[in-house]
Amino acid sequence: MAGCVFCGIAERRDAAEIVFEDEQCVAFLDHRPLFPGHCLLIPREHWETLADLPSRLVGPLFLNARRIARGVEVGMDAEGTFLAVNNRVSQSVPHLHVHIVPRRRKDGLKGFFWPRRKYQDDRDMRQVRDAVRAAIERVDPS
Repeated sequence: MAGCVFCGIAERRDAAEIVFEDEQCVAFLDHRPLFPGHCLLIPREHWETLADLPSRLVGPLFLNARRIARGVEVGMDAEGTFLAVNNRVSQSVPHLHVHIVPRRRKDGLKGFFWPRRKYQDDRDMRQVRDAVRAAIERVDPS
C-alpha cells in the first residue's frame, strides 16, 4: 500500500534492521523498543488487522512468531517473551504487526500495559463469556 512504512520495509524501499524474512513475512527491530531485541513481525502483504488477514497467512505468521520468540529469548538471553497484536486501537502503523518483546523477571513491566479490573461477580463473568461465545459462533461457525 502506498505510503505504508511497513510495506516499504517489506519491499526493501525503507530501511530497517531485519532479523528474519521468508516469502510471507518480515521481522525487524522496533525502532522504539520496550527492551533491546523487541521485534515487529509483519506479513509482506498489506493487511491492517488480524481480522483482515487471510486464513492462508494466519499459520505462517504465527509459526514465524513462535520462531522469532524463540530466537529473541536465546539471542537476548531472555527468560521469556511477550507477544502482542493491536487491532486499530494503539496501532501506530495500520499494517498488522506482532510485537515480540524479550522479558526477564523484575524487568519493570507489570502484567499488561493497561489497568486490569475484575468482573463485578460470577454472573457478570458468565454474561461476558456467553456474549463472546455467541459472537465467535456468528463470525466463525466452524
